[in-house]
Amino acid sequence: MGTPTTTTLAALPALLLCVSMSSLSGCLAAATYKVGGLDAWGLPPSTKPDVYVRWSKSVPVKLGDALFFLYPPSQDSAVQVTAKAFAACDVSDPLLKLEDGNSVFNLTKPGRAYFTSAAPGRCRKGQKLSVDVPGADGKLLKPSADDEAALKALSALPPAAAPSPSEALPSLSPGPDDDDSSAASMAVHRAAGSALSLLAALILLWM
Repeated sequence: MGTPTTTTLAALPALLLCVSMSSLSGCLAAATYKVGGLDAWGLPPSTKPDVYVRWSKSVPVKLGDALFFLYPPSQDSAVQVTAKAFAACDVSDPLLKLEDGNSVFNLTKPGRAYFTSAAPGRCRKGQKLSVDVPGADGKLLKPSADDEAALKALSALPPAAAPSPSEALPSLSPGPDDDDSSAASMAVHRAAGSALSLLAALILLWM
């Protein structure tokens, strides 16, 4: 068996959480979303300064799903932060930092999850993302005071210009020509199969 990739390993916690919470069919329905639907995670285009705000509102994430950040590893990174740090663009003490260029963050807790770039100045220029993750019952948690402050920081971003009729909205998931994100999605599915096989073997040993 080959050595697991970082993307594959990162996907396993969400799968195991899903197995512990729900049925096998629910686990297989978990999705991986390429953040922003852009070519890569980076500074928002000048014509779409709020692209990540708009994208997060259009993605129906659920508990157990994953967010895939694609970027040049030598130039950028992706970090998960608290609501308070997100509002202040403080990346000095992130909850989790990935900088391999193919970063997968698993949505394992209900509530609002916050992400940004740790590269200097990029958070304040709009390279930041927050997503609402519903609970197992599909309901969203009530925002805390820190969440409200984070939302206020997002609202300070200038809105994008109205799209032209021919301009597509950000994609929710990998398209057929998106080789990098498709590979990430395939890695997650392979990880799911491997993890389920391992769980089945362990169950047989315990019986």
